Amino acid sequence: MSDSMDIADDATRPVAKARGGRTAPTIYDIAALAGVNPSTVSRALSKPGRVSATTQKKVEDAAAQLHYQVNVFARALPTGRTNTIGLIVSDITNPAFFEVIRGAEAAAAERDYTLVLAESAESAEGELTAAQRMLATVDGIVLASPRLSDEQIRALAAQKPAAVINRRVEGVDSLVADTDAGVTDAVRHLASLGHTSLAYVAGPERSWMSARRWESIKARCDWSGMSATVVASGVPTLDGGRRAAAAVRASVATAVFCYNDLMAIGLMRELQGAGVRIPSDLSILGFDNIFGSDFTTPPLSTIKSPLRESGVAAVQRILEELDQPRTAFESPSLVTELVLRGSTGPVGR
Repeated sequence: MSDSMDIADDATRPVAKARGGRTAPTIYDIAALAGVNPSTVSRALSKPGRVSATTQKKVEDAAAQLHYQVNVFARALPTGRTNTIGLIVSDITNPAFFEVIRGAEAAAAERDYTLVLAESAESAEGELTAAQRMLATVDGIVLASPRLSDEQIRALAAQKPAAVINRRVEGVDSLVADTDAGVTDAVRHLASLGHTSLAYVAGPERSWMSARRWESIKARCDWSGMSATVVASGVPTLDGGRRAAAAVRASVATAVFCYNDLMAIGLMRELQGAGVRIPSDLSILGFDNIFGSDFTTPPLSTIKSPLRESGVAAVQRILEELDQPRTAFESPSLVTELVLRGSTGPVGR
């Protein structure tokens, strides 16, 4: 019996019974239905191209008729691959990650990989636990807006190919959008409307991207002769924005950047409930341009992030590393852009 037969047989042998107690189909069932040898089924399923096109179609049709599914974990025994990639996001309820997930899924599916998803719920400890569990079964892992330390991320990357989104970690492939592009246009826009004092409602303390966004805002304000202050919040949710409302109202700022769109929407709702007119009394901007950011009244001005593109690029990088380990990484161009809507306006309009 050939090695390919042994490998495919191991990979296709059922490990459980189907619903109703019936045994899941094997390559022997497919062979009987297709009228070919089991070894031919093995070659057709494990290495397409080693059998004729006619035979390949017979095997595939029989497999489909029997609702046959390959056991990827059994296949991993001889190959070391499960054709799965893990993706961990910091908050699965945040619409900002919807496009990241869609992009990652599309890139994985294009290469016949399955995306395995988990979330950390903004917890570094939960993120580490999820990553350690994933690494036992996936071929590579993507961390989106991770809360782990740089050392912890490097330790994970030393085990299997890894990529990071919205975070720069030395020694690890990182996908980071050019925040300065969108912020520069936003500050210039606010200055043209007469604003001279801005506030930034910060994200989680352990968020690398929150600090990066503040650095960009502060640098652009300094260059424009505008004052800029930070309002601590820490919770990147609607509730986090609501909590920051009192501090924002007590400040002298006439325009506010929020760490993300969810916080900006929460802040807007809380202030409007207190009688503050947006944008007549206060202009508000968010980050990310999530789905629903234009559903508010007024619609939210925001800085669009290339979320889907980041997900695609991260998975593609993992696949490149799997094909050719230790290849040089050139990050694609990921640029932010200002999206103007109704939540920004002239001072004291």
